[in-house]
Amino acid sequence: MNKQPQLMDLSRMRDILIPHLEKIRESAFFNGELGMVHGDHTVFSLLMRQKPPFIVNDHRFGIIMSGEAHISLNLQESHNTAGTLVYIGPGTIINPIRLSNDLRVFGIGLFADFPMPFAPGQMPSAFNGQVRDFQLHVSDNDFRTARQILDTIWHVVHSDDYHRPTVTALVAALMHHYDRLFRQQTDMQAVSRSREQTIFDRFIQLAGQHCVEHHQIGYYADRLCLTERYLSTVIRQASGTTAKDWIDRALITRIKIELRHTDKPAAQIAEEMHFANPSFFSKYFRRLTGMTPMEYKAQP
Repeated sequence: MNKQPQLMDLSRMRDILIPHLEKIRESAFFNGELGMVHGDHTVFSLLMRQKPPFIVNDHRFGIIMSGEAHISLNLQESHNTAGTLVYIGPGTIINPIRLSNDLRVFGIGLFADFPMPFAPGQMPSAFNGQVRDFQLHVSDNDFRTARQILDTIWHVVHSDDYHRPTVTALVAALMHHYDRLFRQQTDMQAVSRSREQTIFDRFIQLAGQHCVEHHQIGYYADRLCLTERYLSTVIRQASGTTAKDWIDRALITRIKIELRHTDKPAAQIAEEMHFANPSFFSKYFRRLTGMTPMEYKAQP
C-alpha cells in the first residue's frame, strides 16, 4: 500500500519536535489547533534533517528576528533577513537552501482544525488562494506591530486557561496586518512592474500548479493568451532561463517529492506524472539530475 507524500504540516512538525521537547520547551508550542516557534535555531536544524523539499498544506506566518534564510518557495529563490515578515500558504513547496546559524524566527502555523476567523469567501485577499507565499520588507513600526501580536498570542496560549476565541481574534488581527502590508507592497510593485514581469510571475504560478499534467509550453501560452514564441521570449528576457527549464524545474521537484516520500514504483510515478512510458521517465529524470530515479530514491 502506497504511503501518501510526506507533508511538512504542523502534525508532522509536532511528531519531529516532541521527542526533543525538553530542549526546545521554551521556544515551541503545539496543541491540536496551532503550533508556534519562538527563536531557537534547534527547531530548524531538526526540520532540515527531514530531507527537503517539503510541501505544506496550512497557513504559516512568521517574522525573522535575526539571521538570514536563503530559501526557494514555489521555485522562486528569496533571500530574507532580519525585519522580514513571511507568509507561507497551502500548497507551497519549500526548499531551504541556506539558513544562517543565528537565524531566529517567531511564527505561528494553523492546523486544519484551527477555527479560522473568517467565513468562507471572506478571507482577506492575500489569503484567498491566489497567492501561495510572500515576503514583506516593512518599516520598523509595522514589524513591531506583527511582533506585538505574536507576543500576545504566545502569552495567551501559555496561560492556564487557554481561551480559543481570544486566540482566534488575535490571529484575525495578524492576518489583517499582513494583508494590509501585502496589498500596499503589491500596489507599489504594480506601478513599476513591466508587462513582461507580470507575465513571468503568472507563468511561474501556473507552472507550479500544473506541471504534473502539462509538460509543454503550449499549455501555458494558451492559458496566458499568448503565442509560444512570445511567451518563450518574455520568460528568457525576464529570467535568463527558458520557459521549458522552469517547467522542468517544477516537474523535477514534484518527482523528487514522490520518490523521497512514497514507496510508489517508478512506473506508477511515470504514469501519474503523464510520461509516455517508464523508460522515457527515467531518461528524463537522469538527464536533468544526473542519476536515475532509483539512484535518487536510494540516497541516504
